[in-house]
Order: sequence, then structure tokens, then C-alpha cells
Amino acid sequence: MARPERHVFVCTQNRPPQHPRGSCAGGKNSTALLQAFWAEQQKRQAYDTVAITYSGCLGPCDQGVNVLVYPEAVLYSGVTVADVPEIFTRHLEGGEPVQRLMAAEKVW
Repeated sequence: MARPERHVFVCTQNRPPQHPRGSCAGGKNSTALLQAFWAEQQKRQAYDTVAITYSGCLGPCDQGVNVLVYPEAVLYSGVTVADVPEIFTRHLEGGEPVQRLMAAEKVW
């Protein structure tokens, strides 16, 4: 496997419903989001350039689903399945983070 240009981490943290920090998986469709990233990767045949990994907590749970992209260390919050093609086109392929999805500086 070639070293990828970018590595995407999708939070799939699952906590009990009443947990004070909340959870990206609980009711926010993080599994569907992860599958959408994998499907987009397959559609674009981006296996050599983009790695996609599920992860535990990435930080601001109340603003999830959170997605972290390296090497830039860009944290996206509130990401939905509909956002995946734009993230791929603009950031993962084009190198420009999607500003409207970036986590606020106060949390990242």
C-alpha cells in the first residue's frame, strides 16, 4: 500500500444516551457517514491517496459527527453524508479545506 496523501478519521464513538458528553454514533448516523466516505473513496478509486479510518472520540461531541483530516489536522464538525462529495473534491483532492464545516477555533 502506498503512503496516502491524506488520512481521514471519522468519529464513531458510542456512549449511553444520557452521557454528559454525548456521542457521534448515537443518533447522528456516524456509521452511515463512514460508509459514505468509503463509498466515495471506491467511486473515485482513491485508495492510494486517501486512507479512511473509524475512530473514537475526536473532541467536541456535541457538535459531531466529527471528522479529522491529516496531515493538515483539520477538524470538521456536524458532517453529514451529503457533505462527503464536497470534502473529497475540495479538500482530499483539491487541498482546500471546506470552511463552512470546520470546527470553531475555540474547540480545536
